[in-house]
This record gives sequence, C-alpha cells and structure tokens, in this order.
Amino acid sequence: MWKTEINNEMFFGLILTLGSFLLAMFLTPLYTYFAYKYKFWKKQKKVTADGTALPIMTKLHAHKFKRKFPTMAGIIGVVVVTVVTFICNLDRGQTWLPIAGFLGGAAVGFIDDLINVFGSGEGAAGLRAPTKMVLISLVGLVLGWFFTAKLGWTEVMVPFVGSMELGVVGMMLLFAFAVVATGNAVNISDGLDGLAGGLMMMAYGAYGVIALFQGQWMLFGFCFTVVGWLLSYVWFNVPPARFMMGDTGSFALGAGLGVVAMMTNAFLLLPVIGVMLVVEAGSSLLQMTSKKFFHRKIFISAPIHHHYEAKGWGEAKIVMRFWVIAGIAAVLGLFIASASGIA
Repeated sequence: MWKTEINNEMFFGLILTLGSFLLAMFLTPLYTYFAYKYKFWKKQKKVTADGTALPIMTKLHAHKFKRKFPTMAGIIGVVVVTVVTFICNLDRGQTWLPIAGFLGGAAVGFIDDLINVFGSGEGAAGLRAPTKMVLISLVGLVLGWFFTAKLGWTEVMVPFVGSMELGVVGMMLLFAFAVVATGNAVNISDGLDGLAGGLMMMAYGAYGVIALFQGQWMLFGFCFTVVGWLLSYVWFNVPPARFMMGDTGSFALGAGLGVVAMMTNAFLLLPVIGVMLVVEAGSSLLQMTSKKFFHRKIFISAPIHHHYEAKGWGEAKIVMRFWVIAGIAAVLGLFIASASGIA
C-alpha cells in the first residue's frame, strides 16, 4: 500500500516536472524574441554597492558584454511555476507559502532588473543593496507570520537531537532569515553561465525528495515543478548563454528554497544541501569584511567563482565542478535527513 502511494506521488511529480519543462521550452523562444527586440540588455556591473571599483571582474567579463544578450529570463520561470502550480498543485497547507515566496522574491528581483535594464545609470544600476534587503526582509516576515500564526509552526527540527521550541516570534525571525539569506546567496551565485541553475536543480531536487518521504506530496510536486523549469533554463543557458536569469529568477529561486526548507522542517540541512550557496555568499562576506577592517583582499575577486576565473579556470570548468560538489552535498543532505528522522 505504501509503495503504491509513493509510486503515485512520484508519477504526479514526474508529470509536473515534464509539464513545467515543456511549457518553459515553448515560452523560451517567445521570451528570447521580445528580449532581443526590445533590448533587455544587462548593464555590466563595474562597482560594488559601496562604490568600490571592480576592475578584475570587469576585465574577466568584458567579452560577454561585447555581444549584447538579455537578462530577466527568470520571468519564464515565474510564469511557468505559477501556471503549473495554480492549475495542478495549489494547496493552502503545502503550496501557498512556497509559491508566495517564489513570487515575492521574483517581485523584488524584477524591480531591480527593470531599473538595471531601462535605467539611465551604468554599472551598478539597479536597486541599492539596503533597499533590496528591506524588501526581501518584508517578504520573509509576512510569510513567516503566515507560517506561524496560520499554519501553527513554532518548532524547528535539529538533526539527531529533536524538535526545539522557538515560539511565534522566534520562528517568524528564523523564517525571515531563511528567505533573506537564501535569496541573497542564490543572487550572488548567479554569476556564471548555468551556475545558479544547476545548483538550484540539486537543492530543489533534494528538498523535493525530503518532502516526498514526509508525505508532503504537493510540496514535492512544487519542488519538481521548479526543477522542470530549471532543466529548460540550463538547456539554453550553458556556456555560451543565450540570456541571463537576472535578479527576477535568482531571488525567486532563493526565497522559494528558503520557504521549502522551513516547510520540510529541514532548514538546518540547508548549509549541507546548499553548501555551494554558503561558499559563494561566505566568500563575498569574507572579502568585504577583510577589505573593510584589514584593508586587504582574501580572494583575487569575490564571490569565489570569480576568484577561480581570475586564476585562469575556464567558465565551464568552474560551473561543472561546482555542480558536482552540489550533487554530492545534496545526496549527503538526504542521508542526514533520513538518518536523523527528518525524512
């Protein structure tokens, strides 16, 4: 009986994955046509949020910006995941919050992309970092309130230890932190062709399997709906990329993943399953801290994928090796989830 139910749920997830993939494959040429026609060109980032010049990264990516290619391809994912979820997989207990997090993150990123593409500024055009932080924090707090007040979650699972009571306020703050931290980490990792897309396929796939074995089959379906879109995205975005995901896609993916991690009560597995997100965001934080307090750099350029670029690694080599590490980490996260009773 249990095996039959699992098989049915896996088939449901397969249908959603395939449907999402096919819809994305259909919509991508339409997006590409309008993106090139109306020149959704991304401006090259030449300075940091505090105005510091980025000569190394500017030099490394100068060849990309010599050929014009568009950004905001995350719009495809927003449309695909929303349509498939609303038509086939909408549930108050399991998919309202993930789709709300996905759309909330997308809205913040979309504003940033619009300013970058159509604004008059150069290089650092877009929302200022503090503004983005405030907006994504508001998304996290609102969703955290729903998570605690409406769905009644106030405990977090600690692997191999058990549940820890945080209370309403504590859980709200943890939920908001999950959304903000993951959203920013995915945004930081979206710096090479196909990198963020591959990392997110591994992470959403792992959390989808955890949800499946918890009996949250609609949440499982949501995760694999995202995977279906990402399969299409990576198809078109392996080097040389046809377009960029943009902040629309990266913030949507990050915020959505943070929500999924909380809903599976496996947030503390996120540093394992999303280890490359930790490395990417951590390298940027270390670089900024070292420059501010010690006036020296740890890496040639940050985040760390730019460091390896500067050392002469090819873009495809970096992307593929980061994918391999992410895949191993995803399997390790699943093992811990199973061994500790989370899944």
